Amino acid sequence: MKQILEPVNQKNKQLPAPTVKFRSRPWVATLILTGGLVALMFGIGLSVSFGAADIGFHVVWEAVFNFNPELTEHQIIQELRLPRVLGGAMVGASFAVAGAIMQGMTRNPLADSGLLGLNAGAGLMLAICFAFFPGLPFMYLILYSFLGAGLGVGLVYGLGSLGKGGLSPVRLVLAGAALSALLGALSEGIALYFEVGQDLAFWYAGGVAGMKWFQLKIMFPWITVAIAGAIALSRSITMLSLGEDIARGLGQRTHLVKLAGAVIVLILAGAAVSVVGAVGFIGLIIPHLTRKLVGVDYRWIIPCSAVLGSLLVIFADLGARMINPPYETPLGAVVALIGVPFFLYLARKERREL
Repeated sequence: MKQILEPVNQKNKQLPAPTVKFRSRPWVATLILTGGLVALMFGIGLSVSFGAADIGFHVVWEAVFNFNPELTEHQIIQELRLPRVLGGAMVGASFAVAGAIMQGMTRNPLADSGLLGLNAGAGLMLAICFAFFPGLPFMYLILYSFLGAGLGVGLVYGLGSLGKGGLSPVRLVLAGAALSALLGALSEGIALYFEVGQDLAFWYAGGVAGMKWFQLKIMFPWITVAIAGAIALSRSITMLSLGEDIARGLGQRTHLVKLAGAVIVLILAGAAVSVVGAVGFIGLIIPHLTRKLVGVDYRWIIPCSAVLGSLLVIFADLGARMINPPYETPLGAVVALIGVPFFLYLARKERREL
């Protein structure tokens, strides 16, 4: 018996480690990254130039590289429009990358960062601040809304982990939907009872109009580190998107990958929500579109989603300013005009495939 088993054992020892090749289109991804960055620069210049007061490109160039504080147009560009458009680009990239990570981890094409209770948690904390701490400085509002987003994530993961089998994609979706509904109801109840609904409505509408340089200085290092972490985690997310059993078979520590992904989503979406409000659908539309273009490899999906998400927010904000000048349409409404039909199409498509 020993002589029979030895050749079998030697044969098994020689088996190579399993490898997986991901279907991807690197040339499409490269085209998106290069063309997207060029379009991003053009969109930034266009967004800075157009508005209630149209400003020529040459004035924009002088205001950026040869700023004169005595000129009103230079002040408009430096203090209002430039931080607004740069903040919009950062917010778009954050929402898109967070949505890509969520869709990869949950294997749910309808998932975005709101699935983790981020928006609902931030909204509840803002309602509490408006009701019990009126006149709180804007910096503290950002901090508390970020903490509220973290609270929402913790509650969703805690609720989804209860019961046998631990946390699964289905439980994560159900826990996120239930907690978001509960926290949203609490926010509305506080807003009605303490008559702060109008203050909270501005946050629900969403927008980058109030973006300031000090907010960008706070957001930039966090978002940069989080996107870099997402790119470093991208291969693990790709394997997790193929199925948890497959990822474990390939040697992935799925719980650690999910925890790291959740932390990155919290930083990205929490920072974005705390600054611009509950702008939805960016994390739904962009990752799904990117996946259709570049394939299933998240090493390409994540950077391409960041570029396309920035483009979406920049041009949506430009449209919000140009629909009814000099008044502004809420950014969340403009994005929803694109997102709702896309969501209905995607939901119907998924229903047909079931």
